[in-house]
Amino acid sequence: MRALDAISFDIAPHEFVTVTGPSGCGKSTLLNLLGGLDRPDAGELFVDGIALHTAGDAALTDFRRRRLGIVFQFFNLLPALTVAENVELPLLFAGAPRRQMRDRALARLDLVGLAARANHRPHQLSGGEMQRAAIARALVHDPALLLADEPTGNLDSANADRVMDALAKIASQNLTTMVVVTHSEAVADLAPRRIRLLDGKLSHA
Repeated sequence: MRALDAISFDIAPHEFVTVTGPSGCGKSTLLNLLGGLDRPDAGELFVDGIALHTAGDAALTDFRRRRLGIVFQFFNLLPALTVAENVELPLLFAGAPRRQMRDRALARLDLVGLAARANHRPHQLSGGEMQRAAIARALVHDPALLLADEPTGNLDSANADRVMDALAKIASQNLTTMVVVTHSEAVADLAPRRIRLLDGKLSHA
């Protein structure tokens, strides 16, 4: 059985879309394809004008570094760095000036309600705060596409609500195209559009 079977859809710039479906339906495969982490066996895949199905390794690396932000279920913050330093990392890899790095990191932390936590270490944050810091890090370099994989999956309801508020705020400001994979009906209902997968096929787009 194919992980994804002849699916076809378009996502407009700055659109907010959620992807739902039962476990094993192809959601993670779709996210990996959109992020340039996997290559399709057939068909075409364009993200921000880039043909990911034919792009070479160097082009895919540049795409992931400059045009893509990813939020995982687990926060992946570096414990030795402050929250602000963690958020700065994509800019550091891109060679941005130091002053610009700090200003943009603080702006993104303010967006997700964590400006007061900028100088804390990850272990001093709650799970929801760490996830919001991860969202700020994924946005700091102004990516064309933000992918989130079960961003509230490990959180209690109160922290999940704060993460959902952050996602809704990002969408309301049209900062990026956002695709969120989720099992949560509350998260899925945040987006104006939902893509449903079943057995590797679109059941609704």
